[in-house]
Amino acid sequence: MGARPSPTERQRRLGAELRRMRLSAGVSAEKAAGLLGIDRPRLSQIEQGSRAITLDRLRTLACNCDCADEEYVNALAAMAEPNQRGWWDRYRGSLPAGLLDIAELEAHSPHLRTALAVHIPGLLQTSDHALAIFRVAVPPLPEHEVALRLAFRLERQQILDSATPARYTGIVHEAALRMQFGGAKVAKAQLKHLLGKSEQDNITVLAIPFGAGAFPGSGQTLAYAEGPVPQLDTVQVDSTHGPEYLHGDAQLAKYRAHLDWMTQIALPPQESRDLIHSIAEEL
Repeated sequence: MGARPSPTERQRRLGAELRRMRLSAGVSAEKAAGLLGIDRPRLSQIEQGSRAITLDRLRTLACNCDCADEEYVNALAAMAEPNQRGWWDRYRGSLPAGLLDIAELEAHSPHLRTALAVHIPGLLQTSDHALAIFRVAVPPLPEHEVALRLAFRLERQQILDSATPARYTGIVHEAALRMQFGGAKVAKAQLKHLLGKSEQDNITVLAIPFGAGAFPGSGQTLAYAEGPVPQLDTVQVDSTHGPEYLHGDAQLAKYRAHLDWMTQIALPPQESRDLIHSIAEEL
C-alpha cells in the first residue's frame, strides 16, 4: 500500500504515538527502521500518518521499545486495523476534512466533554438552530452546502442514541442559552430539545449562570474526547480556520483542569434544567 496523500487526524495521531513510543525508549529512527525491515523514509511516513503500519510491525516496535502497557498497545493496534471506514467517509470530498475528523474522533470516544459560551453544543442542536448558524457563515454558504452540513451534523448526533451510546457532558454558559439563533421560536424549541436530551441517562447538561463570574478560556469552544486509554485522550478546539487537535500531556492536563473548573462553577444537573426551563418560558 502506498503513501496516503491526506491522512486523517486519527491516522496522524497513531503515527505521533508510535514516534513518541520510540523516542521515549531512546530508539533511533535507523534502529527502528531496521527492526521493522523498512527504510528510514518509510518509517518517517508511518510516524507522520501518511503510511499504514501492519499489526505485526506495530507490536514488534512496541516490544523493542519496552512498552509493557498492553491496553495501550492494543488500543494502538485497533487504530492500525486496515480498511477502517465510517459513515463520515461518504462525505469525503464534499465536506472539509476537519469536519470528518471530528466525527471520527467522536465515534471512537466513550466519553465526550464539551464547553461552550455562546453556542449550544452541536450534538444537542435542533435542525432549525443548526440551519440558523450555518446561514450566518462568512463567506455565505450556498444552500446545497448548508443542506450537506445539516445532514452531516444530524448523523453525528446518532452517537448519543445508538445501542451503546457515548457518555456526554455538555457545559453551556447562560449566554449561549439566551442567544436567539433563528429567532425566539427557534430558540425556545432548541431549549426544550436541550431539556429533553438532558434527561437521557448518558447525557449531562450543566449550565453556568451569569452570576458564576469568571472562568478560564475566555469563552473558547472546546471538546475533550476520552480515548480507550488515557494516553489517547484528545482535545479539539475550534477556530475560524477549522478544528485544531491537541494531545500533548501538558495540553491534556491544562484542558482537564479547564473543564473541571467550569464544572465546579456550573449549576448541578437539576438546577441547570431549571435555569434552561426559566429562560425558555421567557421567550
